[in-house]
Amino acid sequence: MVEPGGPSRKKAGRDLPVAIAVGLGLFAAVTVGLLWLPWFFALFMAAALGFGTIELHHALTRKGMRSEVVPVCVGTVVSSVGSYAAVVGLIPLEPVTMVLICLCLTMIAAFALRLRRGPEGFVGDAAASALIVAYLPMLGASVPLLMAADDGTLRILTIIACVVASDTGAFAVGVLLGRHKMAPTISPNKTWEGFAGGIAFAALVGVLAAVYLLQIHWVIGLVLGVLLSLAGTTGDLVESLIKRDVGLKDMSNFLPGHGGVMDRLDSILIAVPVGWMIFHLTIGS
Repeated sequence: MVEPGGPSRKKAGRDLPVAIAVGLGLFAAVTVGLLWLPWFFALFMAAALGFGTIELHHALTRKGMRSEVVPVCVGTVVSSVGSYAAVVGLIPLEPVTMVLICLCLTMIAAFALRLRRGPEGFVGDAAASALIVAYLPMLGASVPLLMAADDGTLRILTIIACVVASDTGAFAVGVLLGRHKMAPTISPNKTWEGFAGGIAFAALVGVLAAVYLLQIHWVIGLVLGVLLSLAGTTGDLVESLIKRDVGLKDMSNFLPGHGGVMDRLDSILIAVPVGWMIFHLTIGS
């Protein structure tokens, strides 16, 4: 239906021109950071994870669970930036050690600050803080760990490309051939046909990236693409479950046309640690 005063600019509740512009801006920031300005990328990811903690905190308050958002947000940013500083040698610690220290101190600070509000609701509040710490800084720590490798930026590009290919393939095949609903109570638009298409697209991109970008065996790329597609889909469904449980369509409106930062991080947050583990076990770190 065309709105009065001009042609429709929206589809499925989104302003497509704005969504495309924001998407291109995010793509440019990630690409420029990875290829030419690694410190910019590290700070960009730290900021994204920090905003994600705030969005998840506000979502959980709708269930009566109040995390200690200040120490959790600060700990998330420090963990991300600090671990990359360890990667480049500015901090005399191993990146994994830096991550562990930050995560432990973040949870200790969250527990300690929660004491001031007494016993009522303590378990739910503490669980909210623990969920955010496990979901964002712990999973997000895989990014600086990946960047520790000589070809770390190429590994991250490969992971992102596989996740994007999975999303694109799932959407295209789902639109053309989708008949059987995959998870109708969680994400009604997902189909098993689209799921298979996403795996196929991601596997193809994984093989191409392995051979031509990373110059490693194609079988590693195949395994990488398949498992990253599974991980990305899992991440998408996990965030969808959170939003449905708390009664939200989007985590926020911070990114016009896209929703919140978490709506863009959902697949990547699960895929990046899976990618890091595959690379670590096959070609080393």
